[in-house]
Amino acid sequence: MQDSRLDRRSFLAAASAGLAGAVAGCAEPQADSSIEGDSSYNPDHDNLATGSAFTDLYDAIIESVTQVRVFGIENPNTGAEGRGQGSGFLYDETHVVTNDHVIGNGEAADIQYTNGDWAGTRLVGRDYHSDLAVLEVDHVPNGVPPLSLSEQRPVVGQQVAAVGNPYGLEGSLSAGVVSGVDRTLRFPDRSFSFSNVVQTDAAVNPGNSGGPLVDLEGEVIGVINAGGGDNIGFAVSARLAERVVPALIESGSYDHSYLGTGLRTVDRLVAEANDLPEATGALVTAIVDGSAAEGILEPSRRTVERRGESIPVGGDVILAMDGEPIPDRHALSTHLALETSPGDTLSVRLRRDDETITRTLTLGARPSVSR
Repeated sequence: MQDSRLDRRSFLAAASAGLAGAVAGCAEPQADSSIEGDSSYNPDHDNLATGSAFTDLYDAIIESVTQVRVFGIENPNTGAEGRGQGSGFLYDETHVVTNDHVIGNGEAADIQYTNGDWAGTRLVGRDYHSDLAVLEVDHVPNGVPPLSLSEQRPVVGQQVAAVGNPYGLEGSLSAGVVSGVDRTLRFPDRSFSFSNVVQTDAAVNPGNSGGPLVDLEGEVIGVINAGGGDNIGFAVSARLAERVVPALIESGSYDHSYLGTGLRTVDRLVAEANDLPEATGALVTAIVDGSAAEGILEPSRRTVERRGESIPVGGDVILAMDGEPIPDRHALSTHLALETSPGDTLSVRLRRDDETITRTLTLGARPSVSR
């Protein structure tokens, strides 16, 4: 492949400004730092330690994990141009999955496999809302297999490993467990949250972004995209990636379902302020003009103070969608992300003015994001 440079027009402003300070491998100038791994290290294979199940896991998948080197990154503070790095993994015979924020505002990207081979890439597609991107590579070493996305839902306590290139230390593994599932992550500079996120205590550092979070079978349960603090890392779930990545390969983009509401989980304070029989559901706090919810759902109109907190009063409480219970805002977000597509017509069961009623609406698509 002659053209290894990414499409300049689709490769503009950094897609992840809202993740500043939280992402686990921003494509910032010299993100790989001065720490370097010694790729020439050749151990005495006749005198190796026994290792563990994680050793076997590492040996089975490490050739499929790549370093992503991005060129033409502009430092937003100084304007200086440099390079950044992150991680990725082989998804099929010609494509590597990484994070959208790893690509950032770069002009071109190369990848390096753990055997030392380099390959040029072409940006196939990227999705700001899921923080996923796909690169087509012009070379895959012989015999290197793609990694599979897990079809099983992760559970808390499940052993996992994060594999990637923290601080440019290629081929690193950290181990831990799934600490939480179906998290919803919100960042101040993003209009939409991340849904169905997997939380882990496996160490995640700058440079890990885009790498796989794998189970002991070597299947990908998430694409690492953020670190929130000591012993807290996050990954885009395999369930969401399984929807987004094929669309990026086929068309270059992915359309997320859009309801067009502001939402507040009905906790005890909300239930008491609204005289609700139980603390469950998602209360509609606002409706966007022209959205799927306009004219179908009703938002709250006022607020009251409870224990120093502003509580919305009035408005519909969403209880179920297509028969699926919606106990809170997180469940609604996950249902839209994993079970619906723009254009789908949903049956929504809700509580309005002391009555339980059902309404139908047709979902739209999230507004495009200017890059």
